[in-house]
Amino acid sequence: MIRRRLFTPLLIVFFAPLLAAQSSPQLGDEVYRPSVGQPGKDVVWVPTPDALVMRMLQAAKTTDKDLVYDLGAGDGKIPIAAAKQFGATAVGIEYNAEMAALAKRNVERAGVAGKVTIIEGDIFKEDFSKATVVTMYLLPDLNLKLRPLLLKMKPGTRLVSHQFNMGEWEPDETMQIESRDAYFWIVPTDVSGRWALKEDRGAWQGDLNLTQRFQRIGGTLTIRGKMQPLLGAYVSGDDIGFTYIDPDHGLRNLRATVNGNTLTGSLRFGGYLNSITGERR
Repeated sequence: MIRRRLFTPLLIVFFAPLLAAQSSPQLGDEVYRPSVGQPGKDVVWVPTPDALVMRMLQAAKTTDKDLVYDLGAGDGKIPIAAAKQFGATAVGIEYNAEMAALAKRNVERAGVAGKVTIIEGDIFKEDFSKATVVTMYLLPDLNLKLRPLLLKMKPGTRLVSHQFNMGEWEPDETMQIESRDAYFWIVPTDVSGRWALKEDRGAWQGDLNLTQRFQRIGGTLTIRGKMQPLLGAYVSGDDIGFTYIDPDHGLRNLRATVNGNTLTGSLRFGGYLNSITGERR
């Protein structure tokens, strides 16, 4: 489902290729038959192709352990696919009452009523903070409005958006099916700041300074008064890693998991692997 505060001719022009691409002769059921491109309250409805639905859920590595929330669920096809094809528990949030009722009937017809819930509600008022996977087909302004909420979700939560990105928050993966784009992100933990690192055994200590812009990180590591840049630094969910050159000119690799203001991980150099801990100052 695509939402918009003002339905304008510009939007009609923008979505014309997508509307023309829809090949289903009939949508809905005998109770309610929505039409592709129909406007509603801040809404333009264009269903996501089945092949792209599958690709989006595959990109998120959806499993039967996941709780999938679809924001703007339309006729319920994404929550239904998440349950039927991947075994996930799924929730669809849909504002339009007739569409939400249709989605509920589709859930019953698909035989997944025990795994899928359809909520008639507002995506900005409903609580989806427990989701492990979030899917959406909105518009750029709504994606940007949602972005602060999404960034506050548990690190490692997977997000997939059909057609529209998150502005400056670059996707971790871009995909295209049937001339439709989709974007995938993993919610990163906050690693910015200064960290005091030390080996669990031994005298090694380091002063780690990290800068962060969404999932892009950089910084320096100071050891025995010598500052070195971080090489290949990354954050994915609550995991971080980087390589650096130590004062003795050896190449070392650090991998760690962040939990609030602490981290635990390992430091690899040559054939050795030492445990490390760290605290944010």
